[in-house]
Amino acid sequence: MMDVMEFFQHSAGRWRSKRTTHHLAFRRSEMGESEIEVKALAAEDPEIIALCESHQVDPSLAVGGCCVTWAASMGWDQEGENHEGKTVFALIPDAEKPRSGQLLRDRGYAEIVSVAGQYHMDNDGGLVLVTEYDIMSSIERFWFPSPNVRVRSSTVKRMGGFSTATFCTETRVLDASSEPVVEAANIDPQLILSPLGW
Repeated sequence: MMDVMEFFQHSAGRWRSKRTTHHLAFRRSEMGESEIEVKALAAEDPEIIALCESHQVDPSLAVGGCCVTWAASMGWDQEGENHEGKTVFALIPDAEKPRSGQLLRDRGYAEIVSVAGQYHMDNDGGLVLVTEYDIMSSIERFWFPSPNVRVRSSTVKRMGGFSTATFCTETRVLDASSEPVVEAANIDPQLILSPLGW
């Protein structure tokens, strides 16, 4: 079973993502798609060191991380609206439980602020990220149904209850000499993700 850094290394590359976001308060769903690029970063990478120092964490405790860039579009976008960005993650394992620990980000999932959350690898090989913000919290889970398909689900809870739940299927972009992408088979987001969480 892979550890968290191996998970990030396996995620390295370019991905095409199809996503459905459920706006729970409005009982409506919004479709979207994005291009994502993931680059695994070694512990000594300058971006990992800088991120640790910005969080006042000793960089020697990091085992590495990744840099993610994306460009996305959503069904309810207004004219001129874009969803492009970049974020860096740094992994600080728990000394006693190395499959869990602290995840530092220079940009959060639910808020565009620098934030520290928690991660753990579950018994099914999924990576779970839990992040608390000032007025909201988010839970994300990533897993691989096959080597070239990554699935991601997330919930964002604001004061008063869950506000959004999102399901993404991401397929790796391969060059002409690579093996064909294996598509996810009949994954129904309504069955995997609900307003109750995972």
